Amino acid sequence: MRELLKALGPGVIAGAADDDPSGIATYSIAGAQFGTSLLWMAVVSWPLMAGVQSMCARIGMVTGRGLMSALRIRFPRKVLVVMSLALLITNTINIGADLSGMADAAELLTGVSSHIFVIIFGVTIAWATVRLRYSVLANTLKWMALVLFAYVLTAFLVGPKWSQVAHDTFIPHIPERSAWSTIVAVLGTTISPYLFFWQASQEVEEEKALGRGTVLERQGATDEEMSMRRMDIGAGTLLSNCAMFFIILTTALTLHAHGMTNISTSREVATALEPLAGRFAKLLYAIGLIGTGALAIPTLAGSASYAISELFNWHQGIDETFRRAPKFYIVLVLAVLAGIGMDFSNFSAIQALYWSAVLNGLLAPFLLVGILFVATDKVIMQNQPSSRLSRVTVGLTTLAMFGAGIAMFVV
Repeated sequence: MRELLKALGPGVIAGAADDDPSGIATYSIAGAQFGTSLLWMAVVSWPLMAGVQSMCARIGMVTGRGLMSALRIRFPRKVLVVMSLALLITNTINIGADLSGMADAAELLTGVSSHIFVIIFGVTIAWATVRLRYSVLANTLKWMALVLFAYVLTAFLVGPKWSQVAHDTFIPHIPERSAWSTIVAVLGTTISPYLFFWQASQEVEEEKALGRGTVLERQGATDEEMSMRRMDIGAGTLLSNCAMFFIILTTALTLHAHGMTNISTSREVATALEPLAGRFAKLLYAIGLIGTGALAIPTLAGSASYAISELFNWHQGIDETFRRAPKFYIVLVLAVLAGIGMDFSNFSAIQALYWSAVLNGLLAPFLLVGILFVATDKVIMQNQPSSRLSRVTVGLTTLAMFGAGIAMFVV
């Protein structure tokens, strides 16, 4: 236990950020529309998510570079420019959706227009990300994410038929054709492109914090360091997928069971917690959504900024001052401001959160192909390439995500 607690770091933060408003909305829609029939995805996606995050962490630890810097060695700049723009656009849409979801939850509590809250949340998060160390921000906000365990308590309180839950958890099946877009969304919000870049870049930041300022000083990693990070990522991804499982289960037992299959507002999602919290259900839901959003948005904006800064060799780092890394922070702030602007196009917050997850699910497998090429290159990886098991796991993840994306359009 001491070793595990000592190991906790970027992996746990990435796992907590994965259960952002987009994830909560996507899992809620999955449970409301298809009941318990997609519970198996929480089990299947855990090793896939852990494998991908571990491979990205290994790239950062061994090369001493962020993911885009490593990709730059192997791929033409034109390809990486397209990849970076796609990541920036997808992340900006996700930021806008997350801000709208947070503001929608705040309006549910206060009655004040969500547009006002979008501006307040967006400006505050952008300012805090520029001014504060992200670790300080994350260590504070991740405790708000513990509200997600209210879904665990609600599931037990409602009293599901556990034999049916076990069947749907361990025997995968597709309930109907329309489920493919939801499967893509669940994969996209669980195995998210922005977390690939964030994980690798935070490994570099960890090294910098130890005084290893140059790439040469950061290259290579010991077996003990690798083992510690695997524990960290294993714990973070397990917590993330447990939250997914119980959000799907709770909304299946409450919303789906009462015929609320096409949810479109935060109020409808909040009702899933009523068996536990009664009239405080809205409060619990809002706290969870606002906390996870405030944790995820710096990660979304930061990962896009890392990718673009590394591509053009700009000075970058979430713990750098604005004066030392102005271009890095300008990209980050512009992504948040663009997300604020999205809210005024009057889209449904819940649907925006869901479709941002679908976009992530469609982009992720293309990035995973590039990550596999880098992780298996002995020169780039300093003769410490990813293991065969890791390559097989990420390869299967890539094929599964490509297959789900194709099925979404073809089936």
